[in-house]
Amino acid sequence: MRILAVGVATLDIVNRVEAYPQEDQEIRAISQSRRRGGNACNSLTVLSRLGHSCSWAGVMADDEASRFILDQLQAVQIDTRWVRVESGGITPISYITSSEASGSRTIVHHRQLSEFSEADFTEIELQGYDWVHFEGRNPQATLKMLKQLRQRADLPVSLELEKPRPGLEQALPYVDVVMLSRAYSMAKGMADARQLFDHIRPLTRQALCYLAWGEHGSWMLDRDGGVHFEQAVKPAKVVDTLGAGDVFNAGVIHALLEWGDPLEALRYGNRMAGEKCGRDGI
Repeated sequence: MRILAVGVATLDIVNRVEAYPQEDQEIRAISQSRRRGGNACNSLTVLSRLGHSCSWAGVMADDEASRFILDQLQAVQIDTRWVRVESGGITPISYITSSEASGSRTIVHHRQLSEFSEADFTEIELQGYDWVHFEGRNPQATLKMLKQLRQRADLPVSLELEKPRPGLEQALPYVDVVMLSRAYSMAKGMADARQLFDHIRPLTRQALCYLAWGEHGSWMLDRDGGVHFEQAVKPAKVVDTLGAGDVFNAGVIHALLEWGDPLEALRYGNRMAGEKCGRDGI
């Protein structure tokens, strides 16, 4: 299947430490690695390895870090023909502290690069794609791109709501699948999956809604309003939780494309996210 994802790519600087430091403490990292990150790109990496033909649409700078990212994308056979290169831009960087003791990751992100726009999206040839996924970022541009897509093509569309962004929920009527996060729910003041689903459902047109809640498992709201839950698949040891939500999203998309069973997609994404936490990297 051919999958297009719209989002960002970042340079991740990952410092692994024995335990997360206290404020004003100086510690030594066990190891340091440089990786290509970004939610949509991480999901595409998984989908490419599952045998799909993947394309990424986003904005890149023209610096050394972007060349590293481009090499990484090409290594996993992700097509970048729809990427816009911004002259003089600076590649977004995430500084990540990964705790050996807990497996948690803490991220400080710096971004000084424009977002992918509706004008950029107009250049994409949608014919031939089987799925389009949006990493919900710039709300106004995302809404315009979704409206444009609905006018140009009849394709299944998913939207990730990782963080609350004013106006982004206006895009929900234009998507078939909503990917939600625990961080999104907590930021909205909702510490319960059913409460979040009660909020989201009236804003959609009977979209499938998936919610990854880390070690507490995963949830799905089906098109009839039914709520389903899967216990988290816990590895023998939590090694690295960075990107687990992106792996969950990829698993859901893959399962929906391959089998078309929403409940099986919940189980598959949940299992993949759990297994990912037991290994380093995507």
